[in-house]
Amino acid sequence: MTAATDAPAPHRSRHRTDLTGGRRRAGRLRELLVSGVVDSFGLYLGWTLFNLVAVDRGGLAMAALFNSAMLLGVVLSAPVVGRLARLLPGRTLLLLAGCTEAVLRVSTLAGLLAGVDATVVAAGVTLMHIAAFTGFAAMRAEVAAVDARPRSMTRYALSIAAVEALGAGVAALLPMHTAALTVVFLVYGLSLIPSMLTARRARTARNVPPPLPDTFPTRVERRRAETRTRGVRVPLPVLAAGSAIMLLSAGPTLLSVALATELYGHRAVAGAAAAFSAGCLLSSWAVDRVGRLRLPPAVVWPLWGVGMLAGWLLAPAHVAGLFLAQFLSGLCMTAFEGGMDAKLAQAARPGTVTTVLAWSASTRALGSAVAVRTLPLLIAAPQVGTVAGTAAVILSVASLTALARRRAADAARRESAFSGGTA
Repeated sequence: MTAATDAPAPHRSRHRTDLTGGRRRAGRLRELLVSGVVDSFGLYLGWTLFNLVAVDRGGLAMAALFNSAMLLGVVLSAPVVGRLARLLPGRTLLLLAGCTEAVLRVSTLAGLLAGVDATVVAAGVTLMHIAAFTGFAAMRAEVAAVDARPRSMTRYALSIAAVEALGAGVAALLPMHTAALTVVFLVYGLSLIPSMLTARRARTARNVPPPLPDTFPTRVERRRAETRTRGVRVPLPVLAAGSAIMLLSAGPTLLSVALATELYGHRAVAGAAAAFSAGCLLSSWAVDRVGRLRLPPAVVWPLWGVGMLAGWLLAPAHVAGLFLAQFLSGLCMTAFEGGMDAKLAQAARPGTVTTVLAWSASTRALGSAVAVRTLPLLIAAPQVGTVAGTAAVILSVASLTALARRRAADAARRESAFSGGTA
């Protein structure tokens, strides 16, 4: 065999990765995207029906209880993922999360329809979303393992968010009879099957730190180095910023099903979901355009929050305002979440991406949970514009302050460089 035949083909080495079976990177990304889309459609088809039943039986307060329980599950998923990701590879983690979530999806919806005590159902909702976001963190880690660029992460996030809105819209238009409920139950539970099939080709390993080089002069120094690398380094300021932005901006969006129902009736939920989906589809373009400005996250992220809130100023006045609010929410929330996840995935140490992304979603959900639980206590649906306007002003001030500091720092650097050059 000649040297020419021994050498790998350049065009193949450029496009293929080390995935099982020699899959191309684009093909693996499509596979992850399709399985995530099917899963999310089924989840939000059932979850929207769940919320509509809750609003019919207990109003905005009951819907807020279940949405707070959902967000509590997202918060608790981070430590669960941190523990399981150290014990299980990505394949096993995805399968375990998917099977657990499927059972809890069906049982919580059945419990609500059967009239089980709301506290018991809320506990089931919390457990269901612990499993759901454990799987979501593992799926995003798979995406990051293939391509961790902000565009890929945002594309995955926008596709998930867009199909969630589609599922919500379909659920809002379904008639409440036995045949429709049977279809919802089947789709709600079985939509996790593609994710479990995708898990067979998962490439993420257990979250363990890479081995240390054998160059330490003493055992004491080596043990100290092992202690420093054992944990997962999580950038607390970044996580705190994400939580604060969601606290101020996410409440109306996350309660959009209940707010749309109380303001304009069930049929408005479908239009609001379609508007949210349209906004999600533009978020990748928005991220690219904003990225060209090369502004720091401290300036850009609060502005995404302002965008989530802006339309809610008009939502109580006319149904078109509701649709505008959901369009801007879909665009800005997806862009914010995708950008934050991409930043954390790029900065994470090898072997810790799954856990870091779980903490990212968890801290955002913590702020969202407080917002969702507090909003119905402060106002009724028609007053949502007042709260949205106040929060938008706070975030605008935060963004402008960060921009002023950035420009002052740049001016100081230029002046220092000029002084050094003249000297």
